[in-house]
Amino acid sequence: MPGARGDDDRVVDLSDDFVVLPEQTTDDTDYGWGERSAGNDDWLLAERPPHWG
Repeated sequence: MPGARGDDDRVVDLSDDFVVLPEQTTDDTDYGWGERSAGNDDWLLAERPPHWG
């Protein structure tokens, strides 16, 4: 076919706003696992073992 272009000649837009897959799915969140989003980091830091200083 005269004038036919192959895939190697095709222009593909790979700009920053082009998203193929999301960074994080809903299954990979606290909500997806059925957990509460509120953490207990303050309690864990307050209950450190004595040898942690």
